[in-house]
Amino acid sequence: MNQDQFQTLMSPVMQAIDGKTVDQSLADELNSAYPPEGDTFKSIEAACHGAIEAGWMCAHGDEGRRFGRVIKPTPETCNLSVDVVQLKDIVGPHHSHPKGEICMTMPVSPDAKFDGGGAGWCVNEPGSAHSPTVSDGEALVLYLLPDGEIEFTK
Repeated sequence: MNQDQFQTLMSPVMQAIDGKTVDQSLADELNSAYPPEGDTFKSIEAACHGAIEAGWMCAHGDEGRRFGRVIKPTPETCNLSVDVVQLKDIVGPHHSHPKGEICMTMPVSPDAKFDGGGAGWCVNEPGSAHSPTVSDGEALVLYLLPDGEIEFTK
């Protein structure tokens, strides 16, 4: 799978997010429409693992913390960017989400958690900030950012 095919795979999720308020109700809606045991979630998860193996996803960073933007925000992506991080038992760099962040957590290790939650969708509301934390093993986290906006704390 290449980046264009990945964007096509992500398109229904991006369209489901388009125009919605970035809050807990959006997380609930995504968990209902695209649950971890569902075909779409599993297809995205498999595509992420394949893209990492192919070398074009999570191409930056070091062992335990790899990352990369794979889709830039454009009108075709409902002005959402997509980044994927591969984290293992780590507290990542503190950052804020001016317009919010929609996260898809895909545990690689069975008990891995992202910010305390397992497989599925979570939302960080506009103006929120955190140090992304993966505990109890390794996880992939795909996150969508409205207009690609993220601000790292210096």
